[in-house]
Amino acid sequence: IYFGKNIARKYDKLAAELYKYFAAPLIRAKFTKKNKWLLSSIGPISLKDVPRSHKVDLIYFAESYFKNVMIKKPVKSARYSLAILRNAEEALPPSDDKSIQRFIRAAQSQQIEVDIIGPDDLRRLAEYDALFIRETTNVNHHTFRFAQKAKALGLVVIDDPESILRCTNKVFLAELLKRHHIPTPKSFIIHRKNLEQMLEKLPVPCVLKQPDSAFSQGVVKAMSREEIIEKVEAMLKESDLVIAQEFMPTPFDWRIGIIDNKPLYACKYFMARGHWQIYNKKENELDYGHAETFPIEDMNPKLINMALRTAAAVGDGLYGLDIKEKDGKYYVIEVNDNPSIDAGVEDQVMKQGLYDQIIAVFVKRLERKTKGYSE
Repeated sequence: IYFGKNIARKYDKLAAELYKYFAAPLIRAKFTKKNKWLLSSIGPISLKDVPRSHKVDLIYFAESYFKNVMIKKPVKSARYSLAILRNAEEALPPSDDKSIQRFIRAAQSQQIEVDIIGPDDLRRLAEYDALFIRETTNVNHHTFRFAQKAKALGLVVIDDPESILRCTNKVFLAELLKRHHIPTPKSFIIHRKNLEQMLEKLPVPCVLKQPDSAFSQGVVKAMSREEIIEKVEAMLKESDLVIAQEFMPTPFDWRIGIIDNKPLYACKYFMARGHWQIYNKKENELDYGHAETFPIEDMNPKLINMALRTAAAVGDGLYGLDIKEKDGKYYVIEVNDNPSIDAGVEDQVMKQGLYDQIIAVFVKRLERKTKGYSE
Protein backbone atom coordinates (compact mmCIF):
# COMPACT_ATOMS: atom_id res chain seq x y z
CA ILE A 1 0.00 0.00 0.00
CA TYR A 2 1.62 3.25 -1.17
CA PHE A 3 0.17 6.51 0.23
CA GLY A 4 -3.18 4.77 0.76
CA LYS A 5 -3.29 3.27 -2.76
CA ASN A 6 -2.65 -0.13 -4.30
CA ILE A 7 -1.42 -0.84 -7.82
CA ALA A 8 -4.48 -3.07 -8.32
CA ARG A 9 -7.40 -0.64 -8.52
CA LYS A 10 -9.85 -3.24 -7.20
CA TYR A 11 -8.09 -3.02 -3.81
CA ASP A 12 -8.25 0.78 -3.57
CA LYS A 13 -11.07 0.80 -1.02
CA LEU A 14 -9.36 -1.82 1.16
CA ALA A 15 -6.03 0.03 0.90
CA ALA A 16 -7.67 3.31 1.92
CA GLU A 17 -9.34 1.68 4.95
CA LEU A 18 -6.07 0.10 6.12
CA TYR A 19 -4.27 3.41 5.60
CA LYS A 20 -6.73 5.14 7.96
CA TYR A 21 -5.58 2.91 10.80
CA PHE A 22 -1.90 2.64 9.87
CA ALA A 23 -0.93 5.94 8.27
CA ALA A 24 2.59 5.18 7.05
CA PRO A 25 3.63 6.10 3.48
CA LEU A 26 4.63 2.55 2.55
CA ILE A 27 2.79 -0.39 4.11
CA ARG A 28 2.65 -4.12 3.58
CA ALA A 29 -0.45 -6.02 4.73
CA LYS A 30 -0.66 -9.81 4.70
CA PHE A 31 -3.88 -11.80 4.66
CA THR A 32 -4.48 -15.50 5.29
CA LYS A 33 -7.55 -17.47 4.27
CA LYS A 34 -9.22 -20.02 6.49
CA ASN A 35 -13.00 -19.84 6.38
CA LYS A 36 -12.59 -16.24 5.30
CA TRP A 37 -9.80 -13.76 4.60
CA LEU A 38 -8.16 -12.45 7.79
CA LEU A 39 -5.54 -9.73 8.25
CA SER A 40 -2.51 -11.56 9.68
CA SER A 41 0.04 -8.73 9.74
CA ILE A 42 0.48 -5.09 8.78
CA GLY A 43 3.47 -2.80 9.08
CA PRO A 44 5.67 -0.19 7.38
CA ILE A 45 8.24 -1.10 4.78
CA SER A 46 11.29 0.78 3.51
CA LEU A 47 11.78 2.06 -0.01
CA LYS A 48 14.22 -0.78 -0.78
CA ASP A 49 11.40 -3.29 -0.11
CA VAL A 50 9.30 -1.84 -2.94
CA PRO A 51 9.54 -4.05 -6.05
CA ARG A 52 11.10 -2.34 -9.06
CA SER A 53 7.94 -2.98 -11.07
CA HIS A 54 5.98 -0.87 -8.54
CA LYS A 55 8.27 2.19 -8.63
CA VAL A 56 6.40 4.03 -11.40
CA ASP A 57 3.10 3.61 -9.54
CA LEU A 58 4.73 4.63 -6.27
CA ILE A 59 5.97 7.91 -7.78
CA TYR A 60 2.51 8.62 -9.23
CA PHE A 61 0.78 7.89 -5.89
CA ALA A 62 3.28 10.09 -4.03
CA GLU A 63 2.80 13.00 -6.45
CA SER A 64 -1.00 12.69 -6.20
CA TYR A 65 -0.83 12.57 -2.42
CA PHE A 66 1.31 15.68 -2.04
CA LYS A 67 -0.83 17.61 -4.55
CA ASN A 68 -3.89 16.94 -2.41
CA VAL A 69 -2.33 17.76 0.95
CA MET A 70 -3.47 21.22 1.96
CA ILE A 71 -0.50 23.50 2.59
CA LYS A 72 -1.85 26.36 4.65
CA LYS A 73 -0.31 29.77 4.86
CA PRO A 74 -0.11 30.75 8.50
CA VAL A 75 -2.57 33.45 9.45
CA LYS A 76 -0.78 35.84 11.77
CA SER A 77 -3.88 36.66 13.78
CA ALA A 78 -5.00 33.03 14.24
CA ARG A 79 -4.62 31.70 17.77
CA TYR A 80 -5.98 28.21 17.15
CA SER A 81 -7.01 25.86 14.35
CA LEU A 82 -10.35 24.04 14.10
CA ALA A 83 -11.34 21.12 11.89
CA ILE A 84 -15.05 20.75 11.09
CA LEU A 85 -15.93 17.19 10.09
CA ARG A 86 -18.60 16.93 7.39
CA ASN A 87 -19.67 14.24 4.94
CA ALA A 88 -20.72 15.36 1.48
CA GLU A 89 -22.56 12.05 1.02
CA GLU A 90 -24.84 12.50 4.04
CA ALA A 91 -28.47 12.95 3.00
CA LEU A 92 -29.58 14.73 6.18
CA PRO A 93 -26.54 16.37 7.83
CA PRO A 94 -26.87 18.10 11.22
CA SER A 95 -25.85 21.45 9.68
CA ASP A 96 -26.60 22.82 6.21
CA ASP A 97 -24.09 24.76 4.09
CA LYS A 98 -25.27 28.17 5.30
CA SER A 99 -24.88 27.27 8.95
CA ILE A 100 -21.38 25.89 8.30
CA GLN A 101 -20.43 29.22 6.73
CA ARG A 102 -21.74 30.96 9.86
CA PHE A 103 -19.64 28.68 12.05
CA ILE A 104 -16.60 29.59 9.94
CA ARG A 105 -17.43 33.30 10.26
CA ALA A 106 -17.77 32.91 14.04
CA ALA A 107 -14.44 31.10 14.28
CA GLN A 108 -12.58 33.62 12.16
CA SER A 109 -13.97 36.50 14.23
CA GLN A 110 -12.47 34.78 17.30
CA GLN A 111 -9.08 34.25 15.62
CA ILE A 112 -9.53 30.58 14.77
CA GLU A 113 -8.49 29.07 11.44
CA VAL A 114 -11.02 26.59 10.05
CA ASP A 115 -10.69 23.65 7.67
CA ILE A 116 -13.56 21.46 6.49
CA ILE A 117 -12.44 17.83 6.60
CA GLY A 118 -14.13 14.60 5.50
CA PRO A 119 -14.33 10.94 6.52
CA ASP A 120 -10.99 10.13 4.85
CA ASP A 121 -9.02 12.75 6.80
CA LEU A 122 -8.49 10.92 10.09
CA ARG A 123 -4.70 11.09 9.65
CA ARG A 124 -4.85 14.91 9.50
CA LEU A 125 -6.28 15.43 12.99
CA ALA A 126 -2.86 16.10 14.54
CA GLU A 127 -2.69 19.32 12.46
CA TYR A 128 -5.46 20.94 14.53
CA ASP A 129 -6.20 22.20 18.03
CA ALA A 130 -9.90 21.31 17.99
CA LEU A 131 -12.45 19.14 16.19
CA PHE A 132 -16.13 19.97 15.65
CA ILE A 133 -18.14 17.00 14.36
CA ARG A 134 -20.98 18.10 12.09
CA GLU A 135 -21.91 14.68 10.78
CA THR A 136 -24.45 12.30 12.32
CA THR A 137 -22.59 10.22 14.89
CA ASN A 138 -22.68 6.56 15.81
CA VAL A 139 -20.39 4.26 17.77
CA ASN A 140 -19.73 1.77 14.95
CA HIS A 141 -18.80 4.60 12.62
CA HIS A 142 -15.89 6.79 11.55
CA THR A 143 -17.33 9.74 13.52
CA PHE A 144 -16.63 7.87 16.76
CA ARG A 145 -13.10 7.03 15.60
CA PHE A 146 -12.53 10.73 14.85
CA ALA A 147 -13.76 11.67 18.34
CA GLN A 148 -11.59 9.04 20.01
CA LYS A 149 -8.46 9.99 18.10
CA ALA A 150 -9.05 13.72 18.66
CA LYS A 151 -9.33 13.15 22.39
CA ALA A 152 -6.20 10.94 22.41
CA LEU A 153 -4.29 13.71 20.59
CA GLY A 154 -5.39 16.26 23.19
CA LEU A 155 -7.74 18.21 20.92
CA VAL A 156 -10.81 19.99 22.22
CA VAL A 157 -13.57 17.92 20.61
CA ILE A 158 -17.34 18.28 20.27
CA ASP A 159 -18.90 15.69 20.19
CA ASP A 160 -16.61 13.96 22.66
CA PRO A 161 -16.52 10.14 22.58
CA GLU A 162 -18.27 9.80 25.95
CA SER A 163 -21.23 11.89 24.77
CA ILE A 164 -21.50 9.84 21.58
CA LEU A 165 -21.50 6.61 23.60
CA ARG A 166 -24.08 7.84 26.08
CA CYS A 167 -26.48 9.43 23.59
CA THR A 168 -26.41 6.89 20.77
CA ASN A 169 -26.97 3.93 23.11
CA LYS A 170 -30.67 4.29 23.90
CA VAL A 171 -30.54 1.48 26.49
CA PHE A 172 -27.79 3.25 28.44
CA LEU A 173 -29.61 6.56 28.09
CA ALA A 174 -32.89 5.12 29.40
CA GLU A 175 -31.10 3.71 32.46
CA LEU A 176 -29.22 6.99 32.99
CA LEU A 177 -32.41 9.08 32.97
CA LYS A 178 -34.10 6.62 35.32
CA ARG A 179 -31.15 6.78 37.73
CA HIS A 180 -31.32 10.60 37.81
CA HIS A 181 -35.11 10.57 38.36
CA ILE A 182 -35.76 12.47 35.12
CA PRO A 183 -39.36 12.04 33.91
CA THR A 184 -39.74 10.07 30.67
CA PRO A 185 -42.59 8.16 29.05
CA LYS A 186 -42.80 4.69 30.62
CA SER A 187 -39.90 2.69 29.18
CA PHE A 188 -39.14 -1.03 29.02
CA ILE A 189 -36.04 -2.91 27.88
CA ILE A 190 -36.88 -6.06 25.93
CA HIS A 191 -34.70 -9.05 25.06
CA ARG A 192 -35.50 -12.57 23.91
CA LYS A 193 -35.66 -14.03 27.42
CA ASN A 194 -38.17 -11.51 28.80
CA LEU A 195 -40.30 -10.91 25.69
CA GLU A 196 -43.32 -12.92 26.87
CA GLN A 197 -43.17 -11.35 30.34
CA MET A 198 -42.90 -7.84 28.87
CA LEU A 199 -45.89 -8.33 26.57
CA GLU A 200 -48.13 -8.32 29.65
CA LYS A 201 -46.70 -4.96 30.80
CA LEU A 202 -46.29 -3.01 27.57
CA PRO A 203 -48.78 -0.22 26.89
CA VAL A 204 -50.59 -0.31 23.56
CA PRO A 205 -49.83 1.52 21.37
CA CYS A 206 -46.11 1.88 22.07
CA VAL A 207 -42.95 3.06 20.35
CA LEU A 208 -40.15 0.56 19.69
CA LYS A 209 -36.55 1.71 19.31
CA GLN A 210 -33.31 0.01 18.35
CA PRO A 211 -30.48 0.89 20.79
CA ASP A 212 -28.61 2.95 18.19
CA SER A 213 -31.58 4.61 16.46
CA ALA A 214 -31.15 8.18 15.16
CA PHE A 215 -33.16 10.69 13.10
CA SER A 216 -36.33 8.57 13.51
CA GLN A 217 -34.58 5.61 11.82
CA GLY A 218 -34.87 2.37 13.76
CA VAL A 219 -37.97 3.76 15.52
CA VAL A 220 -41.42 2.28 14.84
CA LYS A 221 -44.90 2.45 16.34
CA ALA A 222 -46.84 -0.70 17.21
CA MET A 223 -50.63 -0.42 17.46
CA SER A 224 -51.49 -3.90 18.79
CA ARG A 225 -50.01 -6.85 20.73
CA GLU A 226 -49.65 -8.75 17.46
CA GLU A 227 -47.79 -5.86 15.87
CA ILE A 228 -45.52 -5.52 18.92
CA ILE A 229 -44.52 -9.19 18.65
CA GLU A 230 -43.94 -8.94 14.90
CA LYS A 231 -41.83 -5.78 15.10
CA VAL A 232 -39.87 -6.77 18.21
CA GLU A 233 -39.01 -10.14 16.63
CA ALA A 234 -37.72 -8.33 13.53
CA MET A 235 -35.69 -5.87 15.63
CA LEU A 236 -34.15 -8.63 17.77
CA LYS A 237 -32.63 -10.08 14.60
CA GLU A 238 -30.59 -6.88 14.32
CA SER A 239 -29.97 -6.18 18.02
CA ASP A 240 -29.92 -8.02 21.36
CA LEU A 241 -32.10 -5.37 22.98
CA VAL A 242 -35.12 -3.27 22.05
CA ILE A 243 -36.55 -0.31 23.95
CA ALA A 244 -40.33 -0.03 24.20
CA GLN A 245 -41.70 3.34 25.22
CA GLU A 246 -45.19 4.51 26.04
CA PHE A 247 -46.64 6.33 23.02
CA MET A 248 -47.27 9.95 23.96
CA PRO A 249 -48.90 11.79 21.02
CA THR A 250 -48.34 15.56 20.96
CA PRO A 251 -48.52 18.08 18.09
CA PHE A 252 -44.88 19.06 18.66
CA ASP A 253 -41.70 18.26 20.60
CA TRP A 254 -39.62 20.86 22.38
CA ARG A 255 -35.98 20.86 21.30
CA ILE A 256 -33.75 22.63 23.81
CA GLY A 257 -30.17 23.21 22.69
CA ILE A 258 -27.53 23.06 25.44
CA ILE A 259 -23.77 23.62 25.36
CA ASP A 260 -21.36 23.69 28.27
CA ASN A 261 -24.36 23.26 30.60
CA LYS A 262 -25.95 26.51 29.37
CA PRO A 263 -29.15 26.86 27.28
CA LEU A 264 -28.66 27.94 23.66
CA TYR A 265 -32.01 27.82 21.87
CA ALA A 266 -35.57 26.58 22.27
CA CYS A 267 -37.48 25.21 19.27
CA LYS A 268 -40.87 23.69 18.69
CA TYR A 269 -40.48 20.83 16.20
CA PHE A 270 -43.93 20.06 14.82
CA MET A 271 -44.85 16.57 13.62
CA ALA A 272 -44.77 15.86 9.90
CA ARG A 273 -48.20 16.23 8.30
CA GLY A 274 -50.37 13.20 9.06
CA HIS A 275 -47.53 11.47 10.89
CA TRP A 276 -46.59 10.79 14.52
CA GLN A 277 -42.92 11.81 14.13
CA ILE A 278 -41.07 14.98 13.14
CA TYR A 279 -39.65 13.15 10.10
CA ASN A 280 -41.70 11.00 7.75
CA LYS A 281 -39.45 9.07 5.40
CA LYS A 282 -41.34 8.02 2.29
CA GLU A 283 -39.99 6.06 -0.67
CA ASN A 284 -37.92 8.75 -2.37
CA GLU A 285 -38.51 11.79 -0.20
CA LEU A 286 -38.39 13.06 3.35
CA ASP A 287 -41.30 15.02 4.75
CA TYR A 288 -40.84 16.94 7.98
CA GLY A 289 -42.82 19.32 10.12
CA HIS A 290 -42.04 23.02 10.43
CA ALA A 291 -40.20 24.56 13.37
CA GLU A 292 -40.51 27.69 15.49
CA THR A 293 -37.75 29.12 17.69
CA PHE A 294 -38.22 31.16 20.86
CA PRO A 295 -35.99 33.22 23.17
CA ILE A 296 -34.76 31.17 26.13
CA GLU A 297 -35.94 33.86 28.55
CA ASP A 298 -39.53 33.37 27.32
CA MET A 299 -39.53 29.66 28.16
CA ASN A 300 -41.07 28.05 31.21
CA PRO A 301 -38.21 27.74 33.75
CA LYS A 302 -39.35 24.17 34.53
CA LEU A 303 -38.71 23.18 30.91
CA ILE A 304 -35.24 24.77 30.80
CA ASN A 305 -34.26 23.38 34.20
CA MET A 306 -35.27 19.87 33.15
CA ALA A 307 -33.21 20.21 29.98
CA LEU A 308 -30.18 21.45 31.95
CA ARG A 309 -30.47 18.70 34.56
CA THR A 310 -30.74 16.05 31.85
CA ALA A 311 -27.80 17.40 29.84
CA ALA A 312 -25.63 17.57 32.98
CA ALA A 313 -26.25 13.84 33.54
CA VAL A 314 -24.74 13.15 30.11
CA GLY A 315 -21.81 15.60 30.02
CA ASP A 316 -20.86 19.17 29.11
CA GLY A 317 -20.98 18.98 25.32
CA LEU A 318 -23.44 20.21 22.69
CA TYR A 319 -26.80 18.48 23.07
CA GLY A 320 -30.33 18.70 21.72
CA LEU A 321 -32.93 17.67 24.30
CA ASP A 322 -36.24 16.40 22.89
CA ILE A 323 -38.96 17.00 25.47
CA LYS A 324 -42.71 16.43 25.26
CA GLU A 325 -45.22 18.65 27.04
CA LYS A 326 -48.44 16.98 28.14
CA ASP A 327 -51.03 18.16 30.69
CA GLY A 328 -48.63 20.79 31.99
CA LYS A 329 -45.84 18.26 32.62
CA TYR A 330 -42.58 17.64 30.75
CA TYR A 331 -41.08 14.30 29.68
CA VAL A 332 -37.63 13.76 28.17
CA ILE A 333 -37.77 11.69 24.98
CA GLU A 334 -34.20 11.85 23.68
CA VAL A 335 -30.79 13.41 24.26
CA ASN A 336 -29.03 14.03 20.94
CA ASP A 337 -25.27 14.50 20.99
CA ASN A 338 -25.13 15.92 17.47
CA PRO A 339 -28.16 18.21 17.29
CA SER A 340 -29.40 19.90 14.12
CA ILE A 341 -28.26 23.49 13.70
CA ASP A 342 -29.58 24.79 10.40
CA ALA A 343 -29.70 28.34 9.08
CA GLY A 344 -33.15 29.84 9.55
CA VAL A 345 -34.26 27.26 12.12
CA GLU A 346 -32.32 26.96 15.36
CA ASP A 347 -30.70 30.37 14.75
CA GLN A 348 -34.02 32.22 14.17
CA VAL A 349 -33.68 34.13 17.45
CA MET A 350 -29.93 34.50 18.05
CA LYS A 351 -28.86 34.77 14.38
CA GLN A 352 -25.04 34.87 14.13
CA GLY A 353 -24.84 35.03 17.93
CA LEU A 354 -25.74 31.33 18.15
CA TYR A 355 -22.65 30.35 16.19
CA ASP A 356 -20.48 32.84 18.08
CA GLN A 357 -21.57 31.32 21.38
CA ILE A 358 -20.76 27.75 20.30
CA ILE A 359 -17.32 28.74 18.98
CA ALA A 360 -16.70 30.71 22.20
CA VAL A 361 -16.94 27.40 24.09
CA PHE A 362 -14.12 26.01 21.94
CA VAL A 363 -12.06 29.14 22.64
CA LYS A 364 -12.67 28.90 26.40
CA ARG A 365 -11.61 25.25 26.47
CA LEU A 366 -8.57 25.87 24.27
CA GLU A 367 -7.46 28.76 26.48
CA ARG A 368 -7.94 26.63 29.59
CA LYS A 369 -5.87 23.84 28.03
CA THR A 370 -3.13 26.25 26.94
CA LYS A 371 -3.05 27.84 30.38
CA GLY A 372 -2.82 24.39 31.98
CA TYR A 373 0.22 23.54 29.84
CA SER A 374 1.98 26.79 30.74
CA GLU A 375 1.52 26.43 34.51
